[in-house]
Amino acid sequence: MTAEKFDVYSHVTNQIIAQIEAGTPPWRKPWTGGGVSVSLPERFNGEAYRGINILMLWATAMAKDYSSARWMTFNQAKQFGGHVRKGEKSATVVKYGTVEREDENGEERQIPYAKAYRVFNADQIEGLPAEFYILPDPPRDLGTVADPTLEAFFAASGAQIDVTEEPRAYYNIKTDRIHMPPIGTFHRAAGYYGTLAHELTHWTGATKRLDRLGRFNDRKAYAFEELVAEIGNCMLCAQIGVEPEFDQSAAYVEGWLEAMKEDSRAIFRAASEAQKAVDYIMARTAQADRMAAE
Repeated sequence: MTAEKFDVYSHVTNQIIAQIEAGTPPWRKPWTGGGVSVSLPERFNGEAYRGINILMLWATAMAKDYSSARWMTFNQAKQFGGHVRKGEKSATVVKYGTVEREDENGEERQIPYAKAYRVFNADQIEGLPAEFYILPDPPRDLGTVADPTLEAFFAASGAQIDVTEEPRAYYNIKTDRIHMPPIGTFHRAAGYYGTLAHELTHWTGATKRLDRLGRFNDRKAYAFEELVAEIGNCMLCAQIGVEPEFDQSAAYVEGWLEAMKEDSRAIFRAASEAQKAVDYIMARTAQADRMAAE
């Protein structure tokens, strides 16, 4: 009897579905207490993880109350003079690659694949150099007033942001403008900037940018875009040191679950789209900073 083939897409999706059904999706968890700080998980060499791996490692870090941002394989830990403590369990991350295959016409084609491998947090490892245990900066402690640095960051994105007394936050695809209520109406400034990051992620999906929003042709597509925006919000907030706040309706969660249960690759695509949106925003703001410095 042959062993059942390991399906990395189903494995990851099932883990995240279980966390959503428990009310703790991994993009929410990193900031709800414990030792975990607002940071993007990093490889042993300080390179940030991307896409679905961010969600998976955030989930594990919060569940286990890890403080370090660094992750590595068993052998990488040994190379740095460390050893994984006995009984510690690894986390799953996904490596993407391509392999050459000959098609029916005899032509070589690059076939993409996803492979799971195992990593440990530095908190699970003894004997590493001191820098592996250095904690990231904590999130900004913001009162309900505008933060000049964050205001400048969002302005540098190039998005048109209107602030009126209307108590709604949204991106208007027809006018290509973001609307926000006044920051003073939020309980915390972090809630304002987290909401703005969510709407800015939507903004990246316009036809003239990443061309993602044309998929709004049914309820499921709308729920998927909201999932992209919420994940993008958290990824962006982690980049700029803001603690995001959440108020998602049950209808959104139901839509996410429906899409993910029918398609095990949905969460991978959502994380990938969110990563593209954050990359786009960071590139725009960096370009604006360079131009201002010249």
